[in-house]
Amino acid sequence: MAAISHQPADYDCPFCRLQQGGFDERNQPTDVVAVTERAYARIAPKWWPGNPGAVLVIPRVHVENLYDLAPEDAAAVWSLTQLVARGIRASYDCAGVSIRQHNEPAGGQDVWHLHVHVFPRHEGDRLYQRHDEAMWVPSRDREPFAQTLRDILRLPHELSG
Repeated sequence: MAAISHQPADYDCPFCRLQQGGFDERNQPTDVVAVTERAYARIAPKWWPGNPGAVLVIPRVHVENLYDLAPEDAAAVWSLTQLVARGIRASYDCAGVSIRQHNEPAGGQDVWHLHVHVFPRHEGDRLYQRHDEAMWVPSRDREPFAQTLRDILRLPHELSG
């Protein structure tokens, strides 16, 4: 049973646009840290104050939410999420990681392409209490985190349509 779609008919998906070479301040090729056949990971352009360098893991096929995700794409996203979490834990000097994924507006979804958030966690960071403090971060601030993860993951990181 397919879920109700919440994406507008003329939706310009930022995650698909990035894969197709459409870049802007929030979507740079330098944000991409790993690419597999069915998923990719990129540094998130929006950060919470105590959790810099968060990553989004995204299926390469456009799918709005978890309800419609094919099992093969789900496996690819989860596998890459695990690798990214290990990479963050090993290289960010953090105390742990948290993973979040949202579906539909009532579930907190605001981008209409499934994605999994992987957050570096630090003692007392209050991630879940600081939602209103999230901010868009310039690409120059994202690049060092992307390079760190590319170096540790050692996976392809070039997207091609």
